[in-house]
Amino acid sequence: MAMDVQHALEEDSADLNTSINTTPLVDVMLVLLVIFLVTIPVVVQTVQVNLPNYRNIVTETKPENIVIAVDADENTYFNNVLVDPSTLRARLDERMRAVTNGLYPEVHIRADRKVRFEAVGRVILACQYAQIQKVGFITLPVAGGG
Repeated sequence: MAMDVQHALEEDSADLNTSINTTPLVDVMLVLLVIFLVTIPVVVQTVQVNLPNYRNIVTETKPENIVIAVDADENTYFNNVLVDPSTLRARLDERMRAVTNGLYPEVHIRADRKVRFEAVGRVILACQYAQIQKVGFITLPVAGGG
């Protein structure tokens, strides 16, 4: 028995499917996408930090707290008394030396909206030199509660 393979029937050529099947290509691409999405967070190295939770805390007035106000003309007031920058630093140092029972003062800065940041920066620098640990800013709440 012999078989002629070279001379296939002409009708057989019509049965051949010459279109490209893209289903395997799409499956492979989806698998690669999933692999990249899973491995990218592992590869990317970030600094681990413990982010604070945001809370709106009402300012508590304590006797040891210091309120420093800076007006639009860059005048500085220490507990409602006008002072110059050198006097401010001396008063902050004096308050830190007078600490008893671990009641360290907090500085609350009230700055005018139109004051330059340089004036507020001088107050913050004086607080750093006096080694004050807590410095905060007093602002008005946003109108409409949002």
